[in-house]
Amino acid sequence: MSAGRTLAWDWYPGTIPQNVVIDETAYVETSFSFYLFRSQLPVGVKYGRGASTYLGTMFDVGPKGRVELGEYALVHGARIICDSEVIIGDHALISWNVVFMDSYRLPFDLRKRRKELELAPGRPLRLAAAEVPARPVRIERNVWIGFDACVLPGVTIGEGSVVGAKSVVTESVPLFTVVAGNPARVIREVDASEVRGQE
Repeated sequence: MSAGRTLAWDWYPGTIPQNVVIDETAYVETSFSFYLFRSQLPVGVKYGRGASTYLGTMFDVGPKGRVELGEYALVHGARIICDSEVIIGDHALISWNVVFMDSYRLPFDLRKRRKELELAPGRPLRLAAAEVPARPVRIERNVWIGFDACVLPGVTIGEGSVVGAKSVVTESVPLFTVVAGNPARVIREVDASEVRGQE
């Protein structure tokens, strides 16, 4: 990254926000990933050693949101909707079109939701995140999430677990477990000794 916080290889003429901390060994494919980034925290996104984000990854982070990528976490085209906190652990592998959301950004109450939608035309789409509670999302070490999966508010995916493609994860996933489906259900367990024996 240059002194002006640009990327020499970037196709998009943007800059990396000042409150994005990137380890010198990490990789960011494009500054376009921060097009929807609005965090006002001292550190809005933190890349650990060797972490990488590739084309299509979008940090849709609200003013009080914070995202952390662990060591060697690889994110390939995910949408990270964060108004509180999304933590992606060390050696996590996140496939394309995965969505992480710690907030629904619209109230469940029909009248309030209608009011927000009636205000939407003609203004940037910054929905009522302040009125909608956010619940942190945590992806622990060595997790693999398949393409098109969606991880909903408040979910923790335990160490060494696998989430099948196109799954909707509505509840936390135990350690060393394979889940799949909509809603995601346990398919089988992963042999923890195999995973831990390779570290």
